Amino acid sequence: MNAKVLIVEDEEPLTLLIRYNLESEGYDVEAVARGDEAETRIREGAPDLVLLDWMLPGISGIELCRRIRSRPETTALPVIMLTARGEETERIRGLATGADDYVVKPFSIPELMARVKALLRRAKPELIATVLHAGDIELNRDTHRVRRAGREIHLGPTEFRLLEFLMQSPGRVFTREQLLDGVWGRDVYVDERTVDVHVGRLRKAINRGRKADPIRTVRGAGYAFNEQFATAN
Repeated sequence: MNAKVLIVEDEEPLTLLIRYNLESEGYDVEAVARGDEAETRIREGAPDLVLLDWMLPGISGIELCRRIRSRPETTALPVIMLTARGEETERIRGLATGADDYVVKPFSIPELMARVKALLRRAKPELIATVLHAGDIELNRDTHRVRRAGREIHLGPTEFRLLEFLMQSPGRVFTREQLLDGVWGRDVYVDERTVDVHVGRLRKAINRGRKADPIRTVRGAGYAFNEQFATAN
């Protein structure tokens, strides 16, 4: 089961950026722009983690955090506060209100993803899979090892990240640009043709012995991890 993350943020471009990266990591994501609307959603069914902006229309993020902590049903709900307030006194105030973590804007997306994963690992370890399984392929995130039908597959660091990225979302088609962002990062300039080269290397490594190819090429679009392969026994 994927972890459910609620983004409460009224800056739409930032919401889209965070949502894209969370979904790329395999999380189920919902986003709202108002504090009062977020409170209603949480009462209807609490997510596994909340990314909460400090300044919001409706009710403020700091007030919403207080209300989350005051209800027995959500007192342990993980909350990461997102804010432009970087002063020490404000950070202390946010943490004292009940936030589990505090990220100051502008922030690094990889750092935010790491904080989300770390907090979920502490709060709900069952939702953060160490090992990904798809068909006869097993990928271990901790040991950085891949096995297929019990045989170890030796991958370079980039091919490992590429396989991990695709396995997290079976059936979803990623453009080359999306793969560049998700695997190489937004701050690294790499030509889109590089994606094709590394997909070729990944296929060569995991398909030895004429094994079925789990990576699907979608002409004019990009690549996907074949969802039929992923559900095969």
